Amino acid sequence: MFEFNQLRCFVAVAETLHFGRAAQRLNMTQPPLSRQIQLLEHELGVTLFDRTSRSVNLTSAGRTFLPEARQMLRLAEGAAVSARRVAQGDAGSITLGFTAGSSYGFLPRLVALAMAELPDVDLDLREMTTARQMEALAAGRLDAGLVRLPVDRHGNELACVLREPMVLAVPESHPLATARAPRLKDLDRMALIMYATDSPTEGRYFQDLTASLFRAADILPNFVQHVTQVHAILALVSAGMGVALVPQSAGSLLARGVVLRELQPEPRPLAELHLIWRKGHDNPALRMFRDKVLPKLF
Repeated sequence: MFEFNQLRCFVAVAETLHFGRAAQRLNMTQPPLSRQIQLLEHELGVTLFDRTSRSVNLTSAGRTFLPEARQMLRLAEGAAVSARRVAQGDAGSITLGFTAGSSYGFLPRLVALAMAELPDVDLDLREMTTARQMEALAAGRLDAGLVRLPVDRHGNELACVLREPMVLAVPESHPLATARAPRLKDLDRMALIMYATDSPTEGRYFQDLTASLFRAADILPNFVQHVTQVHAILALVSAGMGVALVPQSAGSLLARGVVLRELQPEPRPLAELHLIWRKGHDNPALRMFRDKVLPKLF
């Protein structure tokens, strides 16, 4: 099989129709150039040039072969450029897991930044619970994930990418919708919609977080419903069934008849979201994603 160097030699001679000028273009002497053309003709079993002491012209076989040779060189050069870009992390793909709650506000911002900073890196997004993401990471089906703590840190690296306050969702007709900024103490014995304790989704994370806040504030909550998803909680708040603590990004769900109120600091409760990936991960695009995209989130 012929070599790409032979193709380069052939194209240079075909475009200049002069062995001396072609050799000069390729920064080589004429005898090695002539030898490369001879080897190519031998490999193809055809004569590519009509040579005389005064001129060099392409044969019909040479004219037919020229556009194909150019195409092969373009493909080879393009493949080399693509390989270098993937190795550098400027191109490639990232399979990213995310929880439902992260899609309310954070994920759209992250994706928009990634598209702007790394336009040639494809994001393959997979909605999964934190537990499923951890399984997929361990099996190599995810490059990284957006998860809620706690998670198994062994063999993994984490970076906190979001800290957002928990806010109080109340019906617009509720006294706390217009009064002074509410405190956790105001929720004592009030009808509350709570996250389901047996949920495998983010509900468990928010259940643990809100329960710890109620204990710290020394209040007795009156849970009237337990549901798993934030949008379901907002629907029940809208119906007037009770109030609830939700992440601030829930405001993007635009629930009718619901008012979100910031709580007075005592201290201000925060929900965290983390990016997790395997230590020693060998995807250069993920490294570039962490280096170029994550810093612009803050």
